[in-house]
Amino acid sequence: MSGLLLRLAAPLQSWGEHSAFARRDTQPFPTRSGLVGMFAAAHGIERSDEAGLARFEQLRFTIRVDRPGIQLRDFHTVGGGLAARHTVVTARGGRRAAGKGTIVTHRYYLSDAEFTVAVEGPDALLSELADAINRPRWQLYLGRRSCPPEQPLLIGRSETPLEDLLTRVPIHARHRSGIDVITDGQSGTGPCTEVADVPVSFDPLRRRHHSRVVVTSHREAPRRMWRPRAADYQDALFAYMGVS
Repeated sequence: MSGLLLRLAAPLQSWGEHSAFARRDTQPFPTRSGLVGMFAAAHGIERSDEAGLARFEQLRFTIRVDRPGIQLRDFHTVGGGLAARHTVVTARGGRRAAGKGTIVTHRYYLSDAEFTVAVEGPDALLSELADAINRPRWQLYLGRRSCPPEQPLLIGRSETPLEDLLTRVPIHARHRSGIDVITDGQSGTGPCTEVADVPVSFDPLRRRHHSRVVVTSHREAPRRMWRPRAADYQDALFAYMGVS
């Protein structure tokens, strides 16, 4: 099955699973809902368009953890200075006074993380997706709107995406014993966990997700793939992409 290779890198990215109210978490890897949401934004699919969202169910993701990054907690306030009618509802059903509606939130991010993702699916859908990523309808971001991706985001299309992911696409990190690879539970062996990240609807009033099992396996990576210096990594990445 052919596929696309994506590079997910940015100063900050955040892939929430249970984010709500004052605590906005992040998984240590890109979630399916976050990736599908980015693809929907590229296509210009509305949050309430469940049929448009369903077309991405055919896609399969394999995630390579190039750099896990460091989890960062942002102590964040919202709502300060709002008029009384715009503040949050109190337990008694009223509103806070003007200027006293500040809410403290804790928002978690991955700092300096980098992932390479193989996206497999039907050829026609992959072609549409590649065009949309290169010419997105709406802004693309890595989990949250405050996390725009570095470029290049789309690094290639391959007839052997998994082989490329594990043996060819350079890794922007110092050499270590191997790399973690995250797949759906139907394939691979290794530690598994259940995550509620299969989107059914992004509608703010009835957002719904199903659960799936993901498996983390540790794979060897050829020494030639490791490129800790930025200039060397850029040269190797552009060579893989066929960019002179």
